[in-house]
Amino acid sequence: MAFQRCGVSTPKILAVDFANGFFLLEDFGHQLLHPELLAGSLAEENSPARLSAANYYQQAESVLLDIHAVQPTSSVFPAYDAQLLQSEMDLFGHWFVGELLGVELNDQESSMLNALFCRLIESAAEQPQVVVHRDYHSRNLMLLEDGALGVIDFQDAVIGPITYDLVSLLKDCYLHLPREQVINRVLDYKKRLETELSMGPISDEQFIRWFDLIGLQRHIKVLGIFARLSLRDGKHAYLKDLPLVIRYALEAAQGFEQGRAFYDWFIQRIEPLLPNHDWYRDWHTAGDNAQ
Repeated sequence: MAFQRCGVSTPKILAVDFANGFFLLEDFGHQLLHPELLAGSLAEENSPARLSAANYYQQAESVLLDIHAVQPTSSVFPAYDAQLLQSEMDLFGHWFVGELLGVELNDQESSMLNALFCRLIESAAEQPQVVVHRDYHSRNLMLLEDGALGVIDFQDAVIGPITYDLVSLLKDCYLHLPREQVINRVLDYKKRLETELSMGPISDEQFIRWFDLIGLQRHIKVLGIFARLSLRDGKHAYLKDLPLVIRYALEAAQGFEQGRAFYDWFIQRIEPLLPNHDWYRDWHTAGDNAQ
């Protein structure tokens, strides 16, 4: 397994029954990283829980460096290309806007979204391309008995933008960190990429812009995915996480021209519909308190 060869702890395959489609995998237990990071995000400055969470973030970023060091072999990992990025964002219009909220997009709205999506795809292509886990967040990282972090749900790994997994970790759909903490961690990680993986010189401003724009792509996609999980698959618990995802998307969208058009449209056209749903709470403060 490519990840394991680079020191990433993933479940070992113990047995395979190809005829019936079964795998027997190593048991990583039940201790997710999420409760530890959530406790830290809600704790007082310099408290043991806050310091412990900071150490876990550092550990998770070290594992992420190992993932980025995996050889990006096209025969193993598909490309996170324009077609795939576009198809993900199309879920937003279909499942979140159309199916969940009952809004039919007009031609002008569709054109605005397409312009935004094109800009986000361009930004993704500008970045160094590495192996991307694609869902690297606190519910897919597990605390193992030997102190290592176990990585699960890696089957959709691709070759894509270098900041994508960092967004998944630091703009986690299931917990929120203050912007200042996020930016500090982003820039610390950038330094580690430069020193440990020999990433070429990139300005801090450019790296943060890449981080924010691929984050907007991810969270637009997630709005569609969470709506689909509820409406199609009956997994309604995901709806309560929508306000935080909306917060991430709108905060990122305010920072550049095409994003601002999306932000204004969302506030005028979409936001008035949200209080009609029992899952909704004010997106401005989503994630600030324990869920």
